[in-house]
Amino acid sequence: MSRQTPRSPQEKKALSLEKDRRNAYRANDKASRKSIPLRKAKENRRNRHKNNQALALIEQLDDGSAAVVESSARQDIHRAGGWKKGGDQALADHISSQLLRRDRRVGRKASKRID
Repeated sequence: MSRQTPRSPQEKKALSLEKDRRNAYRANDKASRKSIPLRKAKENRRNRHKNNQALALIEQLDDGSAAVVESSARQDIHRAGGWKKGGDQALADHISSQLLRRDRRVGRKASKRID
């Protein structure tokens, strides 16, 4: 059993800033609890609809084409690609962008005031 070398608090903080992620989409972060599953469900419904449409036309096709349609329906060929959630922003990047925005805001009202 190998033991890890103990990390200093500074090393732990650097790892935390690198690994932790934050939602940078600027929408309500609670809304993603509903929107992400909804997008995934819609994508699955779309795939099932395409498969069902293709299978409904199988009686009108010749044997070779019918085999291809049935095979693609079994292999979920429509599922390739699809919707994926974009990755969140690293915590270190998120903090630096917050600091930049804060610097831009400081003194904004004073600079617009006419003396």
